[in-house]
Amino acid sequence: MMKLAFLFSAFALILPALQADESGFGTLIFEDYFERSESQELKDEPGNEWTTSSDKTAAGNKEVDLRDGAMYIYTHKDANHATSVRHAFAFTDGTIGLRFKLEAEDDSLMLNFADLDLKSVHAGHLFKVYVNHEGVKIADQKTGEMNLELRNAKKNGTLTNEQRKAVSAKGKTFPNPVSLNEWHQIYVTVKGEELTCSIDGELAGSFSSEGFAHETKTLLRLLVAKNAYVDDVKIWRQK
Repeated sequence: MMKLAFLFSAFALILPALQADESGFGTLIFEDYFERSESQELKDEPGNEWTTSSDKTAAGNKEVDLRDGAMYIYTHKDANHATSVRHAFAFTDGTIGLRFKLEAEDDSLMLNFADLDLKSVHAGHLFKVYVNHEGVKIADQKTGEMNLELRNAKKNGTLTNEQRKAVSAKGKTFPNPVSLNEWHQIYVTVKGEELTCSIDGELAGSFSSEGFAHETKTLLRLLVAKNAYVDDVKIWRQK
């Protein structure tokens, strides 16, 4: 009984700390708990102004399903691209938080920040945080792999060794194993040229690059190549 009482006391101390962390993220500008139903089961219908890529990449086949108060994202067998589930927002500095669950070792989730008005990069890509069961990769895509000059050089086979090294230096991978078939909480915070990612209350990775400071971040893409569950999405603006 004493041990159980100690555990309850410890949890009571931890919970306010977690809530205090969220209160320091800034102004909450969006939240979605996916507590709703779809009107049909043939097409994507995520609701709450989310959009998906299935019309363009999966011939309109369903790739998003609302299940038990969460959003299940999967890539259809006939799709030619990872499923993209998107929501508009606007901040320069801020935090995106969500819960996620991966079922298999080849499952993954990418949080991609974009500005579709930026024409110097492919499809507005600014930067990404890629998560799988082994760890996290953070990459500046604006000045790295999605920069059109560098991307076109790679496609044309003219990318120099110096450019290749420069692109490689724009990202970093951090070992951070997460268990499968369990929910995990991730927060991604951008402040100037610094991006920080935490998972389950622990620092998962931090990286600095000039592309993170892009002034107009206006679109969140959740990219899923296989399968992933997502819930409790929140977006805070600091600046």
